[in-house]
Amino acid sequence: MRSVVRVVAGLLGIGSLVVGVWALVAPGSFSAAVNFPPSEHFVHDVGAFQLGIGATLLLALIWSDGLAVALGGYLVAAVAHTVSHAIDGEIGGSVVQTGLVLLTAVLALAALLLRGRPSWSRRR
Repeated sequence: MRSVVRVVAGLLGIGSLVVGVWALVAPGSFSAAVNFPPSEHFVHDVGAFQLGIGATLLLALIWSDGLAVALGGYLVAAVAHTVSHAIDGEIGGSVVQTGLVLLTAVLALAALLLRGRPSWSRRR
């Protein structure tokens, strides 16, 4: 039963990564497929958060430290969200918002590094 759960988590993680990349790379296609209003910046944000969800699921398969998994997934989403804001500067968000999102990414990275490498190397 445990291996079934791991396979499902892996498939969901990969699926979320694929959806996230799709939303980031081809927001028009993504919007049309899911019937979202055509807001490029909004779809880029959706993609960033899908990347974070996917990363969290996949990290949970290799790290036994729940807090490290959460911070790692948050970090992936925050970095993608920061890039989305930087690229979409003319169509969504502000310089202040971009700076705040970047700050959250830096804080997540700092917390993850402070958490320590030994907790990352323990496999389930």
